[in-house]
Amino acid sequence: MNPVSNPYSPGAGSRPPALVGRDDELTQFDVAVQRLALGRPARSVMLTGLRGVGKTVLLREFGMIARGYGWDHQHLEATEDIDVPEAVATLTRKSVLRLSRVQRLTDQARRAAGVVRSFQLRWNIPQAGSLDLGVDPVPGFADSGSLGDDLADLFVELGLVARDHEVGVLFTIDQVQYLSREHLAALIVGLHRVSQEELPVMVVGAGLPSLPALAGEAKSYAERLFTFARVDSLDDLDARDALATPAAREGVNWQTDALDLVVEQSRGYPYFIQEFGKESWNIAPGPGSISRRDVEQALPIVTEELDSGFFSVRFDRTTPAEREYLAAMASLGEGPVSSGEVARAMGNRTTQQVGPTRDSLIKRGLCYSPRYGEIAFTVPMFDQYVKRRRG
Repeated sequence: MNPVSNPYSPGAGSRPPALVGRDDELTQFDVAVQRLALGRPARSVMLTGLRGVGKTVLLREFGMIARGYGWDHQHLEATEDIDVPEAVATLTRKSVLRLSRVQRLTDQARRAAGVVRSFQLRWNIPQAGSLDLGVDPVPGFADSGSLGDDLADLFVELGLVARDHEVGVLFTIDQVQYLSREHLAALIVGLHRVSQEELPVMVVGAGLPSLPALAGEAKSYAERLFTFARVDSLDDLDARDALATPAAREGVNWQTDALDLVVEQSRGYPYFIQEFGKESWNIAPGPGSISRRDVEQALPIVTEELDSGFFSVRFDRTTPAEREYLAAMASLGEGPVSSGEVARAMGNRTTQQVGPTRDSLIKRGLCYSPRYGEIAFTVPMFDQYVKRRRG
């Protein structure tokens, strides 16, 4: 088949596999945006799931929905060393400017700019851009030294500007698990304030399966502010649809046994499905069908693509001790596995001895604890990759 017209390539225009079967999530978000725009309460959202299930794609789609209603959308990807006060100040500054881009700053927007300036001064954030426009800090707002209270002041002022312009603001935050407990708590406090005042500001975060527990530990009332939506692998029917529909638009059909093999090998994970679709399309001679043989020939290519990119980008950042721990986990199977069993597989060590390594892998986002005393990979089929890498 012609690789130029490959419907599974990124940016090809086809609906990504990550969005197949997600209509409920998209509809619920659409309704929440409309409710906030009408001044009615609506919960923000936290997407949780393993890597490769499409959380980032959903965040992007949510942003498109919000922009379709005239909302401003700001995106942040959290990292292990993120400076949350500076990042939020930057997002808020951009949003105020964008909301006011069609006219001179309103009194409300000018006040919001002053509150942002107060926040920058209190938290020693270098001023960027030209937001000040002659405005002075607003004493007594966003300058208390309590990050939660100061973020709440920022969010409220931003919400008032948005309401003044009859639109809203969406913040999407990817990799939320990298936020410290202090920063996550402050974010929740800020969002709680705008929720109480029913202002049109919404936060949609995405993170690993540990996110609900992290949010609950940060602030006990987090479950009242957020809808926690689990994003999982696709079921059999949706996985087949994610493969067959884009091809059908190009006049190509998948043979049933070819679909069977991809579903089996991908386990329904959208990222893997897209890789199988792309490489099988490139290999298939055409003109109008993709066979099981085409998928079999694509399998080693897909494995190499995943090993050299999706898997290795995470594994290569680990320390020798962390790799030893990962290898012990992999030797026990896909997981979840007992932390005690992992310690014993590392030469009959105790959980206390290997505890710091376990904690560092969780902090890096390579593992999580689904239940007390258990450990699991956050990356689907990572056990197989570790065995290939170590073998």
